[in-house]
Amino acid sequence: MGNLRAFRGEVLSVGDDPLHAPDAVAYHADGLLVVEDGIIVARGDHARLAARFADVPVTPIAGLIVPGFIDAHVHYPQMDRIASHGEQLLDWLERHIFPAEKAFADRAHADALATVFLDELLRHGTTSALVFPTVHEGSVDALFEAALARKMRVASGKVLMDLGPDGLKDTVESARHETEALIARWAGRGRLSYAITPRFALTSSDAQLAMAGALLAAHPDVLLHTHLAENRHECAAVAARFPHASDYLDVYDRFGLVGERSVFAHGIHLSDAMCTRLAQSGAGIAVCPSSNLFLGSGFFHFGQADRHGVKLGLGTDIGAGTSFSMLYTQGQAYQAALAREERLDPFRALYLATAGSARLLHIADKVGALAVGQEADFVVLDAAATPLLARRCAGASLAERLFAMQILGDDRVVAQTWIMGECAWDKRAAPARQEGALCG
Repeated sequence: MGNLRAFRGEVLSVGDDPLHAPDAVAYHADGLLVVEDGIIVARGDHARLAARFADVPVTPIAGLIVPGFIDAHVHYPQMDRIASHGEQLLDWLERHIFPAEKAFADRAHADALATVFLDELLRHGTTSALVFPTVHEGSVDALFEAALARKMRVASGKVLMDLGPDGLKDTVESARHETEALIARWAGRGRLSYAITPRFALTSSDAQLAMAGALLAAHPDVLLHTHLAENRHECAAVAARFPHASDYLDVYDRFGLVGERSVFAHGIHLSDAMCTRLAQSGAGIAVCPSSNLFLGSGFFHFGQADRHGVKLGLGTDIGAGTSFSMLYTQGQAYQAALAREERLDPFRALYLATAGSARLLHIADKVGALAVGQEADFVVLDAAATPLLARRCAGASLAERLFAMQILGDDRVVAQTWIMGECAWDKRAAPARQEGALCG
């Protein structure tokens, strides 16, 4: 028997989409989560499990235990350009983002940002993420090295953009060589996985998109990560460049980039035909509501996606996204749905930020639901983290408390973040510091 420890407290997980599985919500008002060598071996009511694990040391948890959040789309090189004023997508990239990303040619700069970025994820309760780096090979090495040191579950891959601006431009051959080398170096190490990452259709030549499709076919364990139908001007430019494609998704499809391992960020402007093809292929959308509002891109159409059975997760999309908080992102998703006269249940919002994103990233067997056999990544939420939240949540039902934390919450609500059964962030570890402290 390995190293056993137990956590006692209020436990909530949503392991399946409540839209289709009414019994998906698992809740234990007085629960016990038992972990052996970083893996969950039991979860249930304390009264039912206490005798079985009577000899196991128990850590009492004050707060609501939920699965670690899984950010399905985020750009680590953009974190220093968060809250940059004044443009929609294409102009915003030219004015703010491309200049910032050029600095990642310096490996020391990449190392520094990767460290701060991952610590910020942990501070906000995010334990797994699908991350855009830059075109530079070293930006991937920096991220993966920092993630490996923190035992985080991170997927990423060198950005492909042979039609990018000077300083952010590769070639078909250099991109293929560097991608193959990175896959060999990192895929499957620790909790890391690789994603082939063309930035979007406009920044890669036909030859590079074809090369990306060939790499995806050659490596059955890697993901495809790119952007799709985020902004109307972007969609018009893609249509002009690819006049023979039936739609934006068809551009990717023609190069073998649409399949069950494909994760497309945004998907704001999708036709029914595109949704049908996404569902048929098993590809999915990382919905990024705060980014879509910030750049004026639009509101994701949950109802349309659900009618077609499109796989969904949630992403912050830092730095167009305005918060690292997946709680805040859940609240933004609710408001995006309501803008289209649709309602997003708080339990479904939690599903999208945990097990839903895990399914999208092909890690649902590993994380996302606090299920037996999964890795013990979890977050402790404090519904009294602010005076307003404490007042709103006093005497409230579980659904009301969860919704209030999604609408009023941010990093202050995250009391602790645990990775593989070990504390990685504890807000209360350094009471003199408002922001808390990284554990260990």
